[in-house]
Amino acid sequence: MSDKFISLEGIAKRYPAPGGLTTTIFENLWLSMNRGEFTCVIGHSGCGKTTVLNILAGLDTPSEGAVIVDNLAIDGPSLDRAVIFQGHSLLPWRTVMGNVSYAVSSKWRRWSSAQVRAQAQKFIDLVGLTGSEHKHPSELSGGMKQRVGIARALSIQPKMMLMDEPFSALDALTRGTLQDEVRRICQETGQTTFMITHDVDEAIYLADNIVLMTNGPGAVLAEVVVNPLPKDRKRTEVHKHPLYYAVRNHIVDFLVSRSRTFVEQTPGFDPRHVPLVRPGLDEPPPEPDSTVVRLASRGH
Repeated sequence: MSDKFISLEGIAKRYPAPGGLTTTIFENLWLSMNRGEFTCVIGHSGCGKTTVLNILAGLDTPSEGAVIVDNLAIDGPSLDRAVIFQGHSLLPWRTVMGNVSYAVSSKWRRWSSAQVRAQAQKFIDLVGLTGSEHKHPSELSGGMKQRVGIARALSIQPKMMLMDEPFSALDALTRGTLQDEVRRICQETGQTTFMITHDVDEAIYLADNIVLMTNGPGAVLAEVVVNPLPKDRKRTEVHKHPLYYAVRNHIVDFLVSRSRTFVEQTPGFDPRHVPLVRPGLDEPPPEPDSTVVRLASRGH
């Protein structure tokens, strides 16, 4: 990839283990992301996806390597990088306006209260919460709470938005609605986004690139799947695209089988040069495989 905006450069994470040993969660991770790209990471539990996100956020440090964002090495948390977790993490004693305004005033400390309120209102409106400004988190549904979290993250106009399975605790209908909102907002604002998900269909719908991680311990980044679906994709049309099943089956096949043995079965694999894969374009698109589709629908 050219014009690197974010770069993981050989990062590893190791923890002490009993008997004076060391457990390597992942190692030698190399990845570049361009400004404005939406990147999803998929891998089994235990491969270190959330740890990678925390390192990007500056909430954790790598045992080896470095992370570069906009030509600067990360050395701690920054308002240039906003994080949306699985839980909404709202301040319960503050209203919707209060939660978003708090973030805004933290970044622009010299702004007047009117400026802070105007900035907060702009993003409350953007996520569809106009009229709920004076409600407290206890008065909001789960989906509304996540909308507040998204508004709060976007209101500080971060260089990068980090999302750790933000919709996993929501019902299917609410999850779909918020996916639509996030996709719309990211396209309108050109927001650079790094998101962890276990949902293959969510990744295909949202992402420009889908990064596949092998199983931990000792996980590596195996492939970057370049999403061939059009930028203006619609939820109701995604599954009708001629390359949809090629992409989906490739990802599910990786999760079901290749994620466990990828390194051993890929002679000459160099983690410094993670291959870009274009399912259905690099090879003839396969027919939909009902077995793979059933396995994917059960949580892969």
